[in-house]
Amino acid sequence: MEENKQKSIHDILPLDLIHIILLRIPVKHLGRLRCVSKLWHSLISDPDFAESHLHLSLAPTHACIYRKVSTESYLVHLEEVFNGDNYQVKEVSFPFKKQPPSKFRVMGSCRGFVLLHQEPHFFVVWNPLTGFSKRVSYSWLNILHRSKGRYFYFPGNAILYGFGYDATRDDYLVVVAWKDSNCQLLDCLSLRTNSWINLDAALPKRFGFCLWESEGLFLNGSIHWLPYSLKHYSEGLLIFDLKERSFSKMSLPEQLIMGGPATFVILGGCLALYFQDYVEGNTHIWVMKEYRVHSSWTLYVIPCLEFEPLCLSNGSDIIALDSILAGPLKFAKYNIRGELLQHFTRPAHLPHNIYKYGSYLVYTESLLLLPSDRKKVKEESTMVKKKNDKSKSILEILPLELIHRILLWVPVSHLARLRCVSKLWDSLISDL
Repeated sequence: MEENKQKSIHDILPLDLIHIILLRIPVKHLGRLRCVSKLWHSLISDPDFAESHLHLSLAPTHACIYRKVSTESYLVHLEEVFNGDNYQVKEVSFPFKKQPPSKFRVMGSCRGFVLLHQEPHFFVVWNPLTGFSKRVSYSWLNILHRSKGRYFYFPGNAILYGFGYDATRDDYLVVVAWKDSNCQLLDCLSLRTNSWINLDAALPKRFGFCLWESEGLFLNGSIHWLPYSLKHYSEGLLIFDLKERSFSKMSLPEQLIMGGPATFVILGGCLALYFQDYVEGNTHIWVMKEYRVHSSWTLYVIPCLEFEPLCLSNGSDIIALDSILAGPLKFAKYNIRGELLQHFTRPAHLPHNIYKYGSYLVYTESLLLLPSDRKKVKEESTMVKKKNDKSKSILEILPLELIHRILLWVPVSHLARLRCVSKLWDSLISDL
């Protein structure tokens, strides 16, 4: 019968349309989609595709690495937290050749990369999604000659530090500000050249580094630091532009009245800070909805005191840690009106004590590679494609609801021909 004559999706859709569809698939599924065919493997492995997907993906995938102890860490996909028993927690291993050292720190994230620091003088840049990592050994000797000191300990002696990406130079940078005697110094480590760059010339005169929190957040080509205490909030946010290699400041909302210190986060690609109002029992969240537009600071009040925003879901709902909820896993979802939409119920198959103690890092997943790895990966990808021809059906990889979403993106002119892919697709298209 005609219905048994199934066709490959490549026989039906033009290549540029397949490329557009892949750009809209959540990044967590793309790794497995390499198995569909050599063509898909080639498209998804292309570094240019990874860059495009980071900017064009309809819904970024937010992941949270929860580090319980140095040898025990877990990965949580925050958008999936509320899927009931379908929710999964994956144990992850940090990219150390031997057992994770006791003295290492998670320093931050940028464009899907997580920055780790291992004593005494190693950085590790790691993409948890792809598994690629780079260990960078550095020396302070070439910067200590400018100071009167004989030793520098990172991050303990760093007044400010941050991890970011300079798009104009295609380089990932670790920026470090420090002080020696009465002298303030600024340097950045280029991961492209594995060398230190002296940025002292960028320092304004009479510049008080100690007024800001030490860890910075990367957004829109710059690293941002929040003032250290309430009395310094008039100083505003401190910004270091990685392209221009220059500092500037950004004022905070005039209405900002806090009873305690604020916490600095990125929510939906926007700068945000939050603090607890212990008098009213609320959490106040200020979001700068348009970058560097002071009038765009917007206040949201969540009727929960112990509330830590992690990311935005569906563009506006706030996923957060909520310690008021019972149990060790305390994720909750609120809308911007402060209404509780869902709270996380731990599936029976998960250990009850996974998240009782520890620290966490929220980052956006990506397929990106470090500049030094791109050529090597392209060569390895070509070799794999020649040796491996074990293709899989797209039906074996993607959830049914995602296939349905993909079909909704396909132009009507192609849908009729897609009925030939399988009986399932024929049924789905008939129901659209």
